[in-house]
Amino acid sequence: MTIEIIFGEILKQYRIERGLSQEELALSINLDRTYISMLERGKRQPTISSLFAIAEGLNIKPSDLIKELEKRYTKPNDE
Repeated sequence: MTIEIIFGEILKQYRIERGLSQEELALSINLDRTYISMLERGKRQPTISSLFAIAEGLNIKPSDLIKELEKRYTKPNDE
């Protein structure tokens, strides 16, 4: 799996755990709902500023998102 896909799964998991819709999350952090959707589907990568905003909206540390991504990501050569 690609980093983008895995990040999207993590983002969606955290968002759902907090009972937020894509629109609610997006509005709370001043981003577009379609951007959140694209992130969750692995179609886009977040910028550093977006990563921090998303983490704030989810009430977690940005590093929590990255740590979870590190846990789940397997480099293509490692498979």
